[in-house]
Amino acid sequence: MTSSDPAGKPLIGLVGACKSGKSLLKANLARRGYPARHIAQEHSFAPRMWQQIAQPDVLVFMEVSFADTLARGQRWQEADYQEQLRRLAHARAHADLVVNTSQNSPEQILAQVIAFLAERS
Repeated sequence: MTSSDPAGKPLIGLVGACKSGKSLLKANLARRGYPARHIAQEHSFAPRMWQQIAQPDVLVFMEVSFADTLARGQRWQEADYQEQLRRLAHARAHADLVVNTSQNSPEQILAQVIAFLAERS
């Protein structure tokens, strides 16, 4: 573990398309003392930006359907969504954990991440 967190908890990197729930998960993790960073990989043309800038100990990919991004208030075309998925492909391929935010509630997602972290320690 390479965390610089004084409590020894890993730095959790969060990646996913817009409206996948990164900000909500980050806030929920912070309330439980876990350091997390929303990595804006979906906006970068550099496939490895998530590694170079954030250097997370654990990378969580947050999967969301196009329909759910629209239901959550995103205003875009499916081509824009597909472009974000293309930009996220490297991060998804290297993710330690993939969570489906379309099929799980925020509480279930948090529980999945915390359970995964507990298994790793």
